Amino acid sequence: MEFFETIIFYALAIFISVFSVMTVSTRHILRSATYLLFVLFGTAGIYFLLGYTFLGSVQIMVYAGGIVVLYVFSILLTSGEGDRAERLKRSKFLAGLVATLSGAAIVLFITLTHKFTPTTDIAPVETSIKTIGHALLGSDKYGYILPFEAVSILLLACIIGGLLIARKR
Repeated sequence: MEFFETIIFYALAIFISVFSVMTVSTRHILRSATYLLFVLFGTAGIYFLLGYTFLGSVQIMVYAGGIVVLYVFSILLTSGEGDRAERLKRSKFLAGLVATLSGAAIVLFITLTHKFTPTTDIAPVETSIKTIGHALLGSDKYGYILPFEAVSILLLACIIGGLLIARKR
C-alpha cells in the first residue's frame, strides 16, 4: 500500500510542478488562471493523500472554487479579447532567474542540513466539526475570525475595484 501512495505522491508532485511552470510561463492570462486551477486541485490531492480530508475539501471549495472563479471574472471584466502578456526584458528575466536559483539553493540547503526525526506511535485524533468551527470563528487568542473578516473585506474590495474598472469602459 505504501508503494502505491509513493507513486501517487510523485505523480501529484510532477503534476503540480508542471502546471506551476505553465501558470507562470504562458502569455495568455486566462490559460494561466486555468493552469492555476489545476495546481490547486493537485494540492488538494496531496491533502487527501495525507488523510486531511477536511483541508482537501476546503482547498477545493475555497481556492479552486472561489478564488479561481474570482480571478477568471476579474480577467474577463478587465482585459480585452486579445490581451497577451508582454515579453520580459532580459534584465527582468535574469533577475527572476537569480531569485529562483537563490530560493532553490536555500530550500535545498535547509532540506539537506536539517535532521528529520522519524515519528512513531502517533495516534490519529478525531475532531468534530463543531470544534473546528469554534476554532476557526472564535474571537479568543487562537481564533481566526479577524483574518477571516480581513480576507472577506479584501475580496469584496477586489470585486468592487474590478467592477469599477469594467464600468469605465
